This record gives sequence, structure tokens and C-alpha cells, in this order.
Amino acid sequence: MAILSLFTLLLIVVLSSFQFVTSQVLHDQIILLSLGYELGVPGWSLNSSDHCSWPGIVCSLNNSMVERLDLSGHGLQGNVSRISELKALKSLDLSNNNFHGIIPPVFGNLSELEVLDMSFNKFESLIPLDIGRLRNLRYLNLSNNLLTGGIPNELGGLEKLEDIQLYSNYLNGSIPLWIGNLTYLRVFTAYENQLSGEIPEKLGSVSELRLLNLHSNQLEGFIPESIFANKKLEALVLTQNKLTGEIPESIGSCKSLSSVRIGNNKLVGSIPKAVGDISSLTYFEADNNNLSGEIVADFAKCSNLTLLNLASNGFAGTIPPELGQLNNLQELIVSGNSLFGEIPTSVLKCKNLNKLDLSNNRFNGSIPIDICYTTRLQYLLLSQNSMRGEIPGEIGNCNKLLQLEMGSNYLTGTIPPEIGRIKNLQIALNLSYNHLHGPVPQELGRLDKLVSLDLSNNQLSGNIPNSLKGMLSLIEVDFSNNQFTGPIPIFVPFQKSSKSSYSGNKGLCGAPLSSSCDSLNGYGNGDYHHRVSYRIILAVIGSGFLVFLSVTVVVCLFMMRERQEKAAKAAITVEEEICEKPEILAGSVFTENLRQAIDFDAVVEATMKDSNKLSTGTFSTVYKAEMPSGMTLSVKKLKSMDRTILHQQHKMIRELEKLSKLSHDNLMRPIGFVIYEEVALLLHQYFPNGTLAHFLHESSKEPEFKPDWHTRLSIAIGVAEALAFLHHVAIIHLDISSGNILLDPNFKPLVGEVEISKLLDPSRGTASISAVAGSFGYIPPEYAYTMQVTAPGNVYSYGVVLLEILTTKLPVDESFAEGLDLVKWVHGAPSRGETPEQILDPRLSTVSFTWRKEMLAALKVALMCTDSTPAKRPRMKSVIDMLREIVQD
Repeated sequence: MAILSLFTLLLIVVLSSFQFVTSQVLHDQIILLSLGYELGVPGWSLNSSDHCSWPGIVCSLNNSMVERLDLSGHGLQGNVSRISELKALKSLDLSNNNFHGIIPPVFGNLSELEVLDMSFNKFESLIPLDIGRLRNLRYLNLSNNLLTGGIPNELGGLEKLEDIQLYSNYLNGSIPLWIGNLTYLRVFTAYENQLSGEIPEKLGSVSELRLLNLHSNQLEGFIPESIFANKKLEALVLTQNKLTGEIPESIGSCKSLSSVRIGNNKLVGSIPKAVGDISSLTYFEADNNNLSGEIVADFAKCSNLTLLNLASNGFAGTIPPELGQLNNLQELIVSGNSLFGEIPTSVLKCKNLNKLDLSNNRFNGSIPIDICYTTRLQYLLLSQNSMRGEIPGEIGNCNKLLQLEMGSNYLTGTIPPEIGRIKNLQIALNLSYNHLHGPVPQELGRLDKLVSLDLSNNQLSGNIPNSLKGMLSLIEVDFSNNQFTGPIPIFVPFQKSSKSSYSGNKGLCGAPLSSSCDSLNGYGNGDYHHRVSYRIILAVIGSGFLVFLSVTVVVCLFMMRERQEKAAKAAITVEEEICEKPEILAGSVFTENLRQAIDFDAVVEATMKDSNKLSTGTFSTVYKAEMPSGMTLSVKKLKSMDRTILHQQHKMIRELEKLSKLSHDNLMRPIGFVIYEEVALLLHQYFPNGTLAHFLHESSKEPEFKPDWHTRLSIAIGVAEALAFLHHVAIIHLDISSGNILLDPNFKPLVGEVEISKLLDPSRGTASISAVAGSFGYIPPEYAYTMQVTAPGNVYSYGVVLLEILTTKLPVDESFAEGLDLVKWVHGAPSRGETPEQILDPRLSTVSFTWRKEMLAALKVALMCTDSTPAKRPRMKSVIDMLREIVQD
């Protein structure tokens, strides 16, 4: 205390020398310097007498008193009570730090305060009653702390409140009735707490309420009819509670409602037909309830509907064909009901359909030939139904599929080899529990991204093809209960599978089965010999020679004819390309000195040749395009572009022009665009070094590989800086992965796919869609229940990239045990008895003690980034600081 008093006295002496400063301004300066000393705030020092220029401080223009204090995101801790002495303070932001203890009751003395944000800290105990004295408060955010107890009634006096956010704490008790008295309230979020009781009927009195989010509590009773009365509610999120009763008929009166999420409750009855009157409806989720009746055709009136999730209820009947009118529908999830009939072909014509989940119902009939009418389908889940007939070869046209589930049906025939054309298939291919027969097609070996393969419980026969070794990403397989014979191919995922994966196949042998294949290759111990007539051998040889000669002649004739046909087809193709060249609707180059070098026709032509394809991602396919001028471009052909964006070209052009001006060395910015028909092409510089994924997982396998940890660390810092910059300008990246990070000739990283984050804006609703979830293996765990793409989610995805850099393992690697991804494998090392050093790439960590020390420090950062709790992950700015300290140390 003596030291602190001496420090304060010194401040007074120094500051007294400044002229033209009022006593109150001097007082503010003393308080700020004291706080800076206590908390270690960067940039606050005596070097500048003007405290109003210090980071995070905004002063009044007329008297230089502190009006706004922003200390968010610095990882600070310490005593913040003295902030209460800044009497003119109107806005206080302490969010995203490490403050703990109780919220200082003296903050109730800040009578001018309008904004108070203390979210994402470790404040505990009760919400101070003194906050109820802040009569001017409009915004209160205490989310993501360790607060307990109830919501105090004293807050009911804050009549100017517009926004109350209390989510992710340990609050209990009921929702206070005074909430209904807040005339100006627009946002009330208290999800992920332990609130109980009923939702107050008085909420209907809040005429300005736009967002009500109370998911993951213990609320009971009915959904109040009154909350739809104000007709301004835009988002209602009540999932994971104990709500009962029916969905109110009055829901149809709320025309502005865009998102309804009421899943995981105990709701009963049918869905009101009035739901069709909600013209703004975008997301409707009512899964895991006890709803019944038929799916109302009135949903077809909701032209903006993007997601409809009615899974795990008691719906019966057929899917209304009218749903095929929903041109914007991207996800239809009706699994776990009692629906029957044919797969609705009308729904298959929804051009934007991304996910179709009909599993665990009573659908019958055959799989339609036009199952892949929509070109954007990524998830097709038809398992546990009564589907009959053969799997059509047209299934190979579903070239965007990530997951194909057809298990537990009555499918017959053979496995179509066309499935091997679905190169994007990643998550699962499940054809188990059917009546399929014949061999496994060799073509399945082309599925090099597939993680899970289940062909069990069929009547498949022949050998397990050696070509399946092409499934480089495979983790789990199941060939059990078929009629397979011969040796199991020597392939790590096959050998690592349990014996049960091959049980029920009497003719199979080899690891991991205990039966040896030697007995199949010889004639036993010599007691049993076949004696074949010499003349028979000669006859067989002679016949074989004649057959060989005949076949050779036929093949030669066939090859000659094929060459002639190919030449003719090539000539026709050239003519067709000339005749069918698409009309370019719009195009622009943002950089003046490049306009003469870029030819739009050459750009379009390059994207029509598979030989120019460089990579395929979640949202785009990238091509290499050689310009007549000699310049080489990287051209991104968007996959999931909304038609509305194409129809609003001026808005798209403005967004792209803004992005082209983003000033950051680690961002890959667009240099132009081309639009033809309903296709958008984005133009970028071409970098021959390729992606970070190629650098880590392909180049590192080459004989000339040289370990270079500092290059990798530099890449990690560059990517972190790019993401921190994006977050600073309020852009959340939708698809962070090593495959979307380009490397320039000097191995400087450039984060790509930034345009997607702006053009496909997930903020149009409270929920997102699986199409914006990102790449498999990088998706944060909370996305499964929040369906929101967030800054903490970006941090998680970055953490996966950092783990890739440290371990040189893929996010889903064949060396992991069953069910593990890279994050689980790393976090689970202690339970396996492995040290941190054993996780690192030994080709780097064993080079020097310094490198190993730095890699271990970076590993700690990666572990923080991939914490399962979003609130515990650091901000990207803190990640940068931590990584830079590694180099300095």
C-alpha cells in the first residue's frame, strides 16, 4: 500500500505540471495511470500528457473528461473498482479479459453510464444490486462469466434498457416479471443458464422486442401467445428446455419473424397452418418434440425458408409436394418420424437443396433416377426406411456429396461403380443392412477423402479390392456379414479395424483376422496332388493361344475405330465450344495496371477444362487460367452462390471492390470478377507454391524435404494476423482450413475465401446452414447445436491449422484410432501416456532444443485455441502476441 500511495503521489506531482488541465481532468488522468499500473494496460504511459489519445479512451470534446473506456480483448486481470471514479463515463467495455471475483458494486456510482459490457470474463457470485442505480443504462452484457443466483429485481428500474445479455452463466430462479415493463427492450438473451419456471406472459407487453433467446435452460410451461403480439419479433430461440403445450396459433401474426428454434422440448400437437403467413421465415427448427399430425403444406408459402428441421417427432403421412416450390430451401431434415410414401421428387428440384435427411421413417418405393437433380446436394441420408429396388447409377451425378447414407433398407442389385465419381465424399458411405450382391466395384478406391465405409450385412461377394487402398483418408470400415473371400488387402485402415469388421465372411483371411491365407495358395502337405493329362495341358495351351490371337486382332481393330471416333468427336467438340461459348453478363478488373493483361473470354474458357482445376473446396472450385498476355490467374468458380446475389450485381460488385481494397499483407484479395449465366468467377493472383495443405502434407513427403520450423511459425503468425484483421473489420471467415491458405514465392501466407464470408452472409438469421460450416475436421464442436459461425469458432479452426503445422498430421488422419480427429488425438495424449514431445513432428522437434522449446510453446497456444468451450478460447489478437513472444524468448 505504501508503494501504491507513493506511486499515486508521484503521479500527482508529475501531472500537476501540465497546464490548461482542470482538476477533474487531472483526476481522470490519475485514475487512468493508476489503472494502467494495476492492470498492465499497454500504451498507457506518461510519455504523452494527452490521455485522450491513449488506446481505448475517448474523451468529451468540450472538457476532455473520459466518456468511453474500452479495455476489451487484452487478457487483463486485476482490480477494476477505481473505474467507478471516472464520473463522466458513458461506455465501459471490459469484455474478453481474465477479470475475476465479484463485479464491483461501486460501478453503480457511474450515473452517466449507458453501455456496460463485462462479458467473457470470470466474474462470479451474484449480479450486484447496485447496477440497478444506473438509470441511463441502455446496454448491459454480463454474458460468459461465472455468475450465480437470480436476476435481481433491482434491474427492473432501468427503464431505458434496450439490450440485456446474460447468457452462459449459472443464473437460476425465474425470469422476472419486470422484463415486461421495459418499453424499449429489443434484445433479451439468457441462454445456457439454469433458469426455471415459466416464460412470463408479460413479455408480450414489450413492444420493441426483436430477439428472445433462452435456449438451454430448465424453463417449463407453454410458449406464451403474447410474445407474438408485438409483431416485431425477428428471432425466437427456446431450444433445450422443458416447454409443453402446443405451438401458438398467433405465431402467424408475427410477419417479421425470420428464425424459430423450439427444438428439444416437450411440445405437442400439430404445426399451425398459420405458419405459412410468416413471410420473413428463414429457419424453422422444432426437432426432438412430441409434435404430430402431417407436415403442413403451408410452409410452401414461406418463400424465404432456408432450413426446415422437424426431426424426431411423431409426424405421419407424406411430405407435401408443395415444398418443391421453396427455391431457397437448403436443408430439409425430417428424420425420426413416421412418414411414408415415395421420396418427394418435387423437393429434389429445389435448386439450392444442400441437405436431405429422410432417415428413420417408413419411406418406400425406389430411389428416383433424378435423385441428384439439384447440383448442390452435400448430405443425402435415407437410412432406416423401406426403400426397394436398385441404387441407380445416376447417384454418381451427386458430385458434391459429403455424406451418403442408405443403410437399413431393402435395396437390391449391385453397388453402382458410378459412386466412385463422387470425389467429394468425405464423412461416410453407408450401404449396410440391405440385399446388395456381387463384387465391390474397383471404382470405390477413387474416394480418397472418405473417412467411413460401411458395407456390412449384405450379400456381397468376391475379394475386397486392392484398389480400396486409394481411400487415403479412411478411418473406419465394416465388411462384416457378407460373402467375401480371399485375403484382406494390406492397408493400415484395414489392419487397424477390429476383427468384428470382417466377421461373418467365411472365406476371408489375413490380418486382423487370425486365419492365415497360406492354405489358399498351395495344396496342403503333399498328400493331395492333381494329375493332369499331358494332352489336356497341350489342348489348353493351344486353345489359349488361339483365343489370345483372336482377342488381339479384335482389340487392334477396336483401337483403330476408337481413334477415328475420338478424332471426329474432338472436331465436333471444338465446333460446339465455339458455338456454345457463354455470354459474359458482367466483368471488371479492380487494378488499373492489370486491365489490359486480363481477357474475360480466356478466363471463362479456362474454367471449362478439368485439366486446369487446381483444388476443390467447400464453396468453390479453383482453376488455373493462362491469359494471352502471358499472365497467369487463379480463378475461383463459386459453388454456393445465392441467385439473389447474382441478381443484385451492384451490391456484389461493391462488396468485391471493398474487399479488393482491404489493406493487409496476409489476405488474398480479389483483383476482378466475371459473371456469365448464373455463374460467378472471382479473379486472383496465381501462386505456384500452392496451399499450406500441400506444403505440409505433400511437399514434406518429398526426398528433398528440409525441416524449417521458423518458416512454419512465420506462416502461423501471418495467418493469425490476417484473421485478427478480419475480426477487427467485422468479418467472420466461413471456411478456415490449410487448403484455403495460399503461399507466395517467399512462403508468406495469404488467407483465401474471404469473399465467401461477405457474399454468403450467415448473419441473415440466428442460425446458419451446414453449407457454411466449413471444411470437415475444422468445424468447432459448438456448431452442432448453435449452427452459428462465430469469431471463437474461427479461433478453433485456426487452432486446427496450428496443430497441422506442429504435427504434420491431417485433421482426419489415418494414423488416428477410430473416432478420433486431430484435436481429440492431441488433447487425449496425456490419457494415452504420451508426452507433448511425442505429438510434434519429430523431423523438426529433434533438430535443436530451441526448436523443440518453441514448438511446445506454440502447442500450448493451439490447445487454448481448440478448447471445447468457446469462451475459453483467446482472441486472435492475443494469439498473435503469444506466438510473437515465442520468437522473442
